Amino acid sequence: MLRMITVTIALALTITAAQAQSQRRSGMRFWNLTLYTLTSLQFSPPGQNAWGKNQCENDDDKTVDHDERLRITGLTAGRYDAKLVDRIGRTCVVKDVDVKDGVFAIEEKQLTDCQQK
Repeated sequence: MLRMITVTIALALTITAAQAQSQRRSGMRFWNLTLYTLTSLQFSPPGQNAWGKNQCENDDDKTVDHDERLRITGLTAGRYDAKLVDRIGRTCVVKDVDVKDGVFAIEEKQLTDCQQK
């Protein structure tokens, strides 16, 4: 009986550790729901235009295709302005994006403040 309890506890601890590791690996991810491939994605505290690093650099090909997810690094969860540049030459700023742990997205309908090259 004692052995069965010990095995059950050990199994529970192993499962919990595996779940925690899986969550750490997934972290914060951006989901590109715009129409085009992004070549640059930067974040700034709201209204400050203090753009951080290009998060597209985190991807193997340095771009984020439509419907692709991208690992975000160097940010904590919160509200940010996002500046993105896409393959067709648009530069867009999306204000007050809720950047959160797990997956967050920017959709094409949010791209209202854009400049074309």
